[in-house]
Amino acid sequence: MSMNANLTEIVGKRTYREYVCTESFTERIHHHLIFLSTFGVFLCIFTSLGNALILIALQKESTLGSPSKLLLRSLATSDLCVGMLSDPIAVIYWVSAVKKRWSVCYYAFATEYVVSYALCTVSLLTTSAISVDRLLALSLGIRYMETVTLKRVYGIIITFWVLATVHSAVSVKSSEFAARFSDTVICICVATSMFSNAMIFFNLRKQRIRIQDRRSREQPTSGEVSMAKQKKAVSSVLWIQLAVLLCYPPYLVTVVLSSTIDELSQTLELIRQYALVLVLVNSSLNPLLYCWKISEVRRAVVATLKNWLC
Repeated sequence: MSMNANLTEIVGKRTYREYVCTESFTERIHHHLIFLSTFGVFLCIFTSLGNALILIALQKESTLGSPSKLLLRSLATSDLCVGMLSDPIAVIYWVSAVKKRWSVCYYAFATEYVVSYALCTVSLLTTSAISVDRLLALSLGIRYMETVTLKRVYGIIITFWVLATVHSAVSVKSSEFAARFSDTVICICVATSMFSNAMIFFNLRKQRIRIQDRRSREQPTSGEVSMAKQKKAVSSVLWIQLAVLLCYPPYLVTVVLSSTIDELSQTLELIRQYALVLVLVNSSLNPLLYCWKISEVRRAVVATLKNWLC
Protein backbone atom coordinates (compact mmCIF):
# COMPACT_ATOMS: atom_id res chain seq x y z
CA MET A 1 0.00 0.00 0.00
CA SER A 2 1.01 3.71 -0.24
CA MET A 3 1.81 3.66 3.46
CA ASN A 4 4.24 6.56 3.46
CA ALA A 5 4.22 8.19 0.07
CA ASN A 6 5.51 11.50 1.37
CA LEU A 7 7.69 10.15 4.18
CA THR A 8 10.86 11.74 2.83
CA GLU A 9 9.36 14.98 1.61
CA ILE A 10 11.27 17.98 2.84
CA VAL A 11 9.54 20.24 5.32
CA GLY A 12 11.83 23.22 5.69
CA LYS A 13 15.18 21.62 6.54
CA ARG A 14 13.64 18.54 8.14
CA THR A 15 12.11 15.44 6.69
CA TYR A 16 8.49 14.55 7.35
CA ARG A 17 9.36 11.92 9.95
CA GLU A 18 11.59 14.42 11.78
CA TYR A 19 8.82 17.01 11.75
CA VAL A 20 6.15 14.77 13.27
CA CYS A 21 8.53 13.80 16.07
CA THR A 22 8.75 17.29 17.56
CA GLU A 23 7.02 18.87 20.52
CA SER A 24 5.56 21.66 18.40
CA PHE A 25 3.83 19.11 16.20
CA THR A 26 2.57 16.71 18.90
CA GLU A 27 1.66 19.03 21.77
CA ARG A 28 -1.92 19.63 20.60
CA ILE A 29 -2.62 15.93 20.03
CA HIS A 30 -1.00 14.78 23.27
CA HIS A 31 -4.18 13.29 24.79
CA HIS A 32 -5.00 11.55 21.51
CA LEU A 33 -1.57 9.91 21.51
CA ILE A 34 -2.20 8.62 25.05
CA PHE A 35 -5.49 7.09 23.94
CA LEU A 36 -3.90 5.57 20.83
CA SER A 37 -1.06 4.02 22.80
CA THR A 38 -3.47 2.52 25.36
CA PHE A 39 -5.76 1.16 22.66
CA GLY A 40 -2.76 -0.11 20.73
CA VAL A 41 -1.64 -2.30 23.65
CA PHE A 42 -5.02 -4.06 23.81
CA LEU A 43 -5.09 -4.32 20.01
CA CYS A 44 -1.64 -5.90 20.00
CA ILE A 45 -2.68 -8.57 22.52
CA PHE A 46 -6.01 -9.35 20.85
CA THR A 47 -4.58 -9.51 17.32
CA SER A 48 -1.65 -11.72 18.33
CA LEU A 49 -3.71 -14.17 20.39
CA GLY A 50 -6.58 -14.30 17.90
CA ASN A 51 -4.44 -15.06 14.88
CA ALA A 52 -2.21 -17.47 16.79
CA LEU A 53 -5.36 -19.38 17.78
CA ILE A 54 -6.54 -19.41 14.15
CA LEU A 55 -3.19 -20.80 12.96
CA ILE A 56 -3.34 -23.57 15.55
CA ALA A 57 -6.93 -24.37 14.59
CA LEU A 58 -6.08 -24.46 10.87
CA GLN A 59 -3.20 -26.80 11.61
CA LYS A 60 -5.64 -29.25 13.22
CA GLU A 61 -8.49 -28.77 10.73
CA SER A 62 -8.50 -31.42 8.00
CA THR A 63 -11.84 -30.86 6.23
CA LEU A 64 -10.85 -27.62 4.54
CA GLY A 65 -9.21 -27.96 1.11
CA SER A 66 -5.44 -27.77 1.42
CA PRO A 67 -4.88 -24.85 -1.05
CA SER A 68 -7.67 -22.82 0.57
CA LYS A 69 -6.34 -23.59 4.04
CA LEU A 70 -2.83 -22.60 2.97
CA LEU A 71 -4.06 -19.20 1.75
CA LEU A 72 -5.95 -18.64 5.01
CA ARG A 73 -2.82 -19.57 6.94
CA SER A 74 -0.79 -17.04 4.94
CA LEU A 75 -3.35 -14.32 5.68
CA ALA A 76 -3.45 -15.28 9.36
CA THR A 77 0.37 -15.25 9.46
CA SER A 78 0.54 -11.73 8.04
CA ASP A 79 -2.12 -10.64 10.55
CA LEU A 80 -0.15 -12.29 13.36
CA CYS A 81 2.94 -10.35 12.26
CA VAL A 82 0.86 -7.17 12.41
CA GLY A 83 -0.03 -7.98 16.02
CA MET A 84 3.54 -8.88 16.96
CA LEU A 85 5.41 -6.22 14.93
CA SER A 86 3.33 -3.36 13.52
CA ASP A 87 1.13 -2.88 16.59
CA PRO A 88 4.02 -2.80 19.13
CA ILE A 89 6.10 -0.46 16.94
CA ALA A 90 3.11 1.87 16.58
CA VAL A 91 2.68 1.84 20.36
CA ILE A 92 6.38 2.68 20.78
CA TYR A 93 5.94 5.63 18.42
CA TRP A 94 2.91 6.97 20.28
CA VAL A 95 4.46 6.47 23.74
CA SER A 96 7.78 8.02 22.69
CA ALA A 97 5.90 11.04 21.34
CA VAL A 98 4.07 11.36 24.67
CA LYS A 99 7.31 10.94 26.64
CA LYS A 100 9.18 13.30 24.26
CA ARG A 101 11.79 10.69 23.36
CA TRP A 102 12.35 12.18 19.92
CA SER A 103 15.12 9.90 18.67
CA VAL A 104 13.05 6.81 19.55
CA CYS A 105 10.00 8.47 18.01
CA TYR A 106 11.86 9.11 14.77
CA TYR A 107 13.04 5.54 14.27
CA ALA A 108 9.77 4.01 15.48
CA PHE A 109 7.78 6.18 13.06
CA ALA A 110 10.01 5.21 10.13
CA THR A 111 10.09 1.52 11.05
CA GLU A 112 6.33 1.33 11.50
CA TYR A 113 5.62 2.35 7.93
CA VAL A 114 8.35 0.17 6.44
CA VAL A 115 6.98 -2.88 8.27
CA SER A 116 3.42 -1.93 7.38
CA TYR A 117 4.39 -1.71 3.72
CA ALA A 118 5.36 -5.38 3.71
CA LEU A 119 2.53 -6.79 5.83
CA CYS A 120 -0.28 -4.82 4.20
CA THR A 121 1.00 -5.74 0.74
CA VAL A 122 0.94 -9.44 1.68
CA SER A 123 -2.55 -9.10 3.16
CA LEU A 124 -3.99 -7.42 0.07
CA LEU A 125 -2.39 -9.86 -2.35
CA THR A 126 -3.46 -12.86 -0.29
CA THR A 127 -7.03 -11.61 0.00
CA SER A 128 -7.21 -11.28 -3.79
CA ALA A 129 -5.72 -14.77 -4.18
CA ILE A 130 -8.42 -16.17 -1.90
CA SER A 131 -11.14 -14.70 -4.13
CA VAL A 132 -9.48 -16.19 -7.21
CA ASP A 133 -9.21 -19.53 -5.41
CA ARG A 134 -12.95 -19.54 -4.73
CA LEU A 135 -13.66 -18.67 -8.38
CA LEU A 136 -11.49 -21.55 -9.59
CA ALA A 137 -13.10 -23.96 -7.13
CA LEU A 138 -16.52 -23.01 -8.48
CA SER A 139 -15.58 -22.97 -12.15
CA LEU A 140 -13.26 -25.97 -12.45
CA GLY A 141 -15.21 -28.46 -10.36
CA ILE A 142 -13.35 -31.77 -10.15
CA ARG A 143 -10.42 -30.29 -12.10
CA TYR A 144 -9.78 -27.81 -9.26
CA MET A 145 -7.42 -30.11 -7.32
CA GLU A 146 -5.44 -30.81 -10.49
CA THR A 147 -5.04 -27.14 -11.33
CA VAL A 148 -4.68 -25.54 -7.88
CA THR A 149 -1.94 -27.67 -6.33
CA LEU A 150 -0.16 -27.11 -3.04
CA LYS A 151 3.13 -26.58 -4.88
CA ARG A 152 1.67 -23.78 -6.97
CA VAL A 153 -0.01 -22.12 -3.99
CA TYR A 154 3.24 -22.27 -2.02
CA GLY A 155 4.98 -20.60 -4.97
CA ILE A 156 2.37 -17.85 -5.11
CA ILE A 157 2.57 -17.16 -1.37
CA ILE A 158 6.38 -17.05 -1.42
CA THR A 159 6.20 -14.61 -4.34
CA PHE A 160 3.82 -12.39 -2.35
CA TRP A 161 6.18 -12.26 0.64
CA VAL A 162 9.24 -11.59 -1.55
CA LEU A 163 7.48 -8.77 -3.39
CA ALA A 164 6.32 -7.26 -0.11
CA THR A 165 9.81 -7.44 1.39
CA VAL A 166 11.41 -5.82 -1.66
CA HIS A 167 8.67 -3.19 -1.67
CA SER A 168 9.29 -2.23 1.95
CA ALA A 169 13.07 -2.17 1.42
CA VAL A 170 12.76 0.09 -1.63
CA SER A 171 10.43 2.43 0.27
CA VAL A 172 13.35 3.41 2.52
CA LYS A 173 15.30 4.78 -0.44
CA SER A 174 12.57 5.90 -2.84
CA SER A 175 9.16 6.84 -1.52
CA GLU A 176 8.04 7.89 -5.02
CA PHE A 177 8.74 4.47 -6.50
CA ALA A 178 7.16 2.79 -3.48
CA ALA A 179 4.02 4.90 -3.91
CA ARG A 180 3.72 3.97 -7.59
CA PHE A 181 4.29 0.32 -6.79
CA SER A 182 1.66 0.51 -4.05
CA ASP A 183 -0.88 2.11 -6.36
CA THR A 184 -0.28 -0.63 -8.92
CA VAL A 185 -0.71 -3.38 -6.31
CA ILE A 186 -3.90 -1.81 -4.99
CA CYS A 187 -5.40 -1.44 -8.49
CA ILE A 188 -4.52 -5.03 -9.39
CA CYS A 189 -5.90 -6.41 -6.12
CA VAL A 190 -9.15 -4.44 -6.30
CA ALA A 191 -9.69 -5.26 -9.99
CA THR A 192 -8.92 -8.95 -9.43
CA SER A 193 -11.25 -9.21 -6.45
CA MET A 194 -14.09 -7.39 -8.20
CA PHE A 195 -13.74 -9.53 -11.33
CA SER A 196 -13.57 -12.77 -9.32
CA ASN A 197 -16.60 -11.89 -7.20
CA ALA A 198 -18.59 -10.85 -10.28
CA MET A 199 -17.79 -14.13 -12.03
CA ILE A 200 -18.65 -16.09 -8.87
CA PHE A 201 -22.02 -14.34 -8.70
CA PHE A 202 -22.85 -15.12 -12.34
CA ASN A 203 -21.70 -18.75 -12.01
CA LEU A 204 -23.80 -19.31 -8.90
CA ARG A 205 -26.77 -17.71 -10.63
CA LYS A 206 -26.38 -20.02 -13.62
CA GLN A 207 -26.11 -23.04 -11.33
CA ARG A 208 -29.24 -22.04 -9.46
CA ILE A 209 -31.22 -21.65 -12.68
CA ARG A 210 -29.94 -24.96 -13.98
CA ILE A 211 -30.84 -26.78 -10.77
CA GLN A 212 -34.30 -25.22 -10.68
CA ASP A 213 -34.93 -26.35 -14.24
CA ARG A 214 -33.93 -29.95 -13.44
CA ARG A 215 -35.60 -30.16 -10.06
CA SER A 216 -37.98 -33.09 -10.04
CA ARG A 217 -38.46 -33.79 -6.35
CA GLU A 218 -38.68 -31.91 -3.08
CA GLN A 219 -35.48 -33.27 -1.52
CA PRO A 220 -32.31 -31.34 -2.37
CA THR A 221 -30.22 -32.79 -5.17
CA SER A 222 -26.46 -33.20 -4.96
CA GLY A 223 -26.15 -30.11 -7.15
CA GLU A 224 -28.18 -28.07 -4.66
CA VAL A 225 -26.02 -29.27 -1.78
CA SER A 226 -22.85 -28.45 -3.71
CA MET A 227 -24.12 -24.98 -4.57
CA ALA A 228 -25.05 -24.37 -0.93
CA LYS A 229 -21.47 -25.22 0.09
CA GLN A 230 -20.08 -22.92 -2.60
CA LYS A 231 -22.33 -20.08 -1.44
CA LYS A 232 -21.10 -20.58 2.11
CA ALA A 233 -17.46 -20.51 1.04
CA VAL A 234 -18.01 -17.42 -1.13
CA SER A 235 -19.81 -15.66 1.72
CA SER A 236 -16.81 -16.06 4.02
CA VAL A 237 -14.49 -14.60 1.36
CA LEU A 238 -16.81 -11.66 0.73
CA TRP A 239 -16.87 -10.77 4.42
CA ILE A 240 -13.06 -10.82 4.60
CA GLN A 241 -12.86 -8.54 1.58
CA LEU A 242 -15.57 -6.28 2.97
CA ALA A 243 -13.47 -5.81 6.12
CA VAL A 244 -10.53 -4.77 3.93
CA LEU A 245 -12.69 -2.28 2.00
CA LEU A 246 -13.91 -0.74 5.25
CA CYS A 247 -10.53 -0.50 6.98
CA TYR A 248 -8.08 0.57 4.26
CA PRO A 249 -9.69 3.43 2.25
CA PRO A 250 -9.65 6.04 5.09
CA TYR A 251 -5.89 5.68 5.38
CA LEU A 252 -5.45 5.89 1.61
CA VAL A 253 -7.42 9.14 1.60
CA THR A 254 -5.17 10.67 4.26
CA VAL A 255 -2.06 9.61 2.32
CA VAL A 256 -3.38 11.25 -0.85
CA LEU A 257 -4.30 14.43 1.04
CA SER A 258 -0.94 14.66 2.80
CA SER A 259 0.88 14.24 -0.52
CA THR A 260 -1.10 17.08 -2.15
CA ILE A 261 -0.95 19.58 0.73
CA ASP A 262 2.30 21.52 0.97
CA GLU A 263 1.93 22.52 4.63
CA LEU A 264 1.67 19.74 7.19
CA SER A 265 -1.43 19.80 9.36
CA GLN A 266 -1.67 18.49 12.89
CA THR A 267 -5.34 17.67 12.28
CA LEU A 268 -4.55 15.70 9.14
CA GLU A 269 -1.76 13.79 10.87
CA LEU A 270 -4.08 12.97 13.78
CA ILE A 271 -6.70 11.69 11.35
CA ARG A 272 -4.02 9.63 9.66
CA GLN A 273 -3.01 8.05 12.97
CA TYR A 274 -6.61 7.02 13.66
CA ALA A 275 -6.87 5.73 10.09
CA LEU A 276 -3.70 3.72 10.70
CA VAL A 277 -5.34 2.18 13.75
CA LEU A 278 -8.27 1.19 11.55
CA VAL A 279 -5.86 -0.59 9.20
CA LEU A 280 -4.36 -2.43 12.18
CA VAL A 281 -7.84 -3.30 13.44
CA ASN A 282 -8.43 -5.21 10.19
CA SER A 283 -5.92 -7.84 11.35
CA SER A 284 -7.91 -8.36 14.54
CA LEU A 285 -11.23 -8.63 12.69
CA ASN A 286 -10.17 -11.51 10.44
CA PRO A 287 -10.02 -14.14 13.24
CA LEU A 288 -13.57 -13.17 14.24
CA LEU A 289 -14.72 -13.49 10.62
CA TYR A 290 -13.07 -16.91 10.30
CA CYS A 291 -14.92 -18.19 13.37
CA TRP A 292 -18.20 -16.61 12.33
CA LYS A 293 -18.35 -17.57 8.66
CA ILE A 294 -16.22 -20.74 8.38
CA SER A 295 -17.80 -23.54 10.42
CA GLU A 296 -14.76 -25.83 10.09
CA VAL A 297 -12.50 -23.17 11.61
CA ARG A 298 -15.07 -22.40 14.31
CA ARG A 299 -15.23 -26.06 15.38
CA ALA A 300 -11.43 -26.31 15.43
CA VAL A 301 -11.13 -23.13 17.51
CA VAL A 302 -13.73 -24.34 20.01
CA ALA A 303 -11.97 -27.70 20.31
CA THR A 304 -8.61 -25.98 20.82
CA LEU A 305 -10.01 -23.71 23.53
CA LYS A 306 -11.62 -26.68 25.29
CA ASN A 307 -8.29 -28.50 25.29
CA TRP A 308 -6.53 -25.48 26.73
CA LEU A 309 -9.15 -24.92 29.42
CA CYS A 310 -9.20 -28.57 30.40
